[in-house]
Amino acid sequence: MTNLTARTVGFKPRERNVFFHILTACNLSCSHCYINPEQHGNATIPLETMENWLRLFFDPARETNLIFLGGEPTLHPDLAAGIKTARQLGYQTVTVDSNGFLFHNLLDHINPGEAVISFSLDGPTAEINDPIRGKGVFAACTANIRKAVALGFDVSLIYTVSSINIDHLHLMPALLKELGVRRFFIQVIGIRGKSAGYTKDNLQLTPEQWLAVIPAVAQKAAALGIHVIFPKVFLAAGEEFACAGQVAENYFIFPNGRVYQCPLCEDFPVHAFTIEDNRLVKNTGLTEDRFFTLDIPEGCVMNKLLQPGNIRYDAQGKPLYRISCCLLKQEIQRA
Repeated sequence: MTNLTARTVGFKPRERNVFFHILTACNLSCSHCYINPEQHGNATIPLETMENWLRLFFDPARETNLIFLGGEPTLHPDLAAGIKTARQLGYQTVTVDSNGFLFHNLLDHINPGEAVISFSLDGPTAEINDPIRGKGVFAACTANIRKAVALGFDVSLIYTVSSINIDHLHLMPALLKELGVRRFFIQVIGIRGKSAGYTKDNLQLTPEQWLAVIPAVAQKAAALGIHVIFPKVFLAAGEEFACAGQVAENYFIFPNGRVYQCPLCEDFPVHAFTIEDNRLVKNTGLTEDRFFTLDIPEGCVMNKLLQPGNIRYDAQGKPLYRISCCLLKQEIQRA
């Protein structure tokens, strides 16, 4: 029997994670996209601004990780230059989160050691994936995964689980093994952006659904040699709640200069910081960080405020479980 190790990935005190949305444009129109142009803008930041902001958020005293996001980040003509600048500055890791189309021949302009390419699929076949992400997406994405793997890139894949596709998740490990994907991120649907237009009955999962399916699929993938990471979501009795906004450094940067600390807040103008003249300025008033210190029985305050449909209560009004910080992850891999 294959030996597997599973653990909750705690927040590292001297780690900084920079989630950099360099544009909000995308060639797709995924039904669960979290981008909100009213709050995030529709700009594409120039290369000079990109490089200035990369310098602003790099901290040589910390392990600083960078994730390039969009929209679709590979639509940016200067993404390759941004990746090289990040590496020159000393970012510990650089990842590009792509829908799989890899515009501007990105793989021809960077070396495998310069960035991890993280692809997104929401189904193990075109019949499942394409109604969610768009016609022809499965074929394009899997073709470019094969190309990236053949060129020697470190490749990962994100699968956003909802009530639409959870019944097909169990088919993903075999596909990932065949494609040569080394890391598998199972993500829970967030009720923000386009997803906020649905009701919880359309997309959100019950604790029973999540716990019955996700850990088993994670073990199945790990047994095939794939490193699996997925959100904690539901805290067991006695497990301590910790908010990343208080114990970690995470910055979610948007082209309009907004900088959030919590991704659940991104549909609202409560961002903790704004970039002004290449300086990170702390905002005043009612901002997201004012909520982080609140201690409630439900766990995550922002989840309680923004998507309370995933919390259940007993007859006395006591929550049956706590919701973890959305940035708290579990992992399972071969020992």
